Amino acid sequence: MIFRILFLVAILLLIELYAFQAFRTLIKSKWILMAYAMVSLGIIVFIGYQFSKFDRSIGQTKTTLFTLGLLLLVLIPKIVLSAIMLIEDIFRVGSGAITFFMGDNDNGSFLPERRRFISQLALGLAAIPFASLIYGITKGRYNYKVIKQNVFFPDLPDAFDGFTITQISDVHSGSFDNPEKINYAIDLINQQESDIFLFTGDIVNSLATEMHPWVSTFKRIKTHTFGKFSVLGNHDYGEYLDWKGNETAKAENFKDIKQLHDDIGFKLLLNEHTRIKKGNDEIIIVGVENWGLKFKQAGDLKKASEGLTKEDFKILMSHDPSHWDAEVNKNEKHFHLTLSGHTHGLQFGIEIPGWLKWSPAQYVYKQWAGLYETAGRYIYVNRGFGYHAYPGRVGIMPEITVIQLKKGQKIV
Repeated sequence: MIFRILFLVAILLLIELYAFQAFRTLIKSKWILMAYAMVSLGIIVFIGYQFSKFDRSIGQTKTTLFTLGLLLLVLIPKIVLSAIMLIEDIFRVGSGAITFFMGDNDNGSFLPERRRFISQLALGLAAIPFASLIYGITKGRYNYKVIKQNVFFPDLPDAFDGFTITQISDVHSGSFDNPEKINYAIDLINQQESDIFLFTGDIVNSLATEMHPWVSTFKRIKTHTFGKFSVLGNHDYGEYLDWKGNETAKAENFKDIKQLHDDIGFKLLLNEHTRIKKGNDEIIIVGVENWGLKFKQAGDLKKASEGLTKEDFKILMSHDPSHWDAEVNKNEKHFHLTLSGHTHGLQFGIEIPGWLKWSPAQYVYKQWAGLYETAGRYIYVNRGFGYHAYPGRVGIMPEITVIQLKKGQKIV
């Protein structure tokens, strides 16, 4: 453990050294360099102090959000800068070695001087993530996008051809700080006028009380013709807090979190299903508790689908998309469409529709954002309504999904 800490400190010191070298190459005023060093030291001390004061019995607060945002804001640009400076040093060492062994070293210095252009390039490239992270904090986290998706099924009951679903996921109400923006998002949800509303988990970060200031806001989600349904996510079990052995308080918090769904007009599905009838046809909404490969596995797909057949048209609500490959997409009962969330798209990435979709989340989750299909079975992963840890979004914007069910085969 000590070795890991020392190794991490050494890496951070190396990053700081490279960042200072880049500035020193371009700036000759010792007063400006001293000011830069003092500001950097102050930020490091502040971040270190805040991490040392983190209380696991309370969990994430506005202060921890700010601290994590500040950490990323200063660290990621410096990592970019340091990587470029390190590459330059590799070439400097190589060049110095060649010069030394060829006996051509007239200036008495093994290493060539740093090139001003490289420092300018490094700072210019580092400015890109810096500006992006600033945008993500100030604008991106509430830059809601309505994403519409048609999904085709040859065995969709006729009466449900054109049936629309609005899905949101990962509210994380404990992170919110702007009622005006949240009300705007609720207005967007209501404007879709979908047939049914589905919420796929993580209503809070950890505590039921986080949602209390927002109950009246979310009650504004209008009554949908075929109902409003929800499931639990991994954060809804209060397991990221240190309850100091008070299991009664933990159980009471979990009870209160489940009650929140009723308070805002959602029907919480706990390893169960409900039938949605339209005319003479019906589809089944199946809702499981959280099930994730690396998180709590309270979901019971067998119990939730008890009494259902392969021929029933089923929409499964399961918070964590890792559940799909692990248990769902090859299940003999044939779940036609699974709706998930959880990943947030890591709140960081690049999306250019039709051209590029990238996020570090893809190295952790095979299905991390948008629609995926295997043998006629689909999963849609919502990018999340709220935010957690990093108080912003870069490239991966908060999402309100509108899915339209269509009868037939997709035309390619």
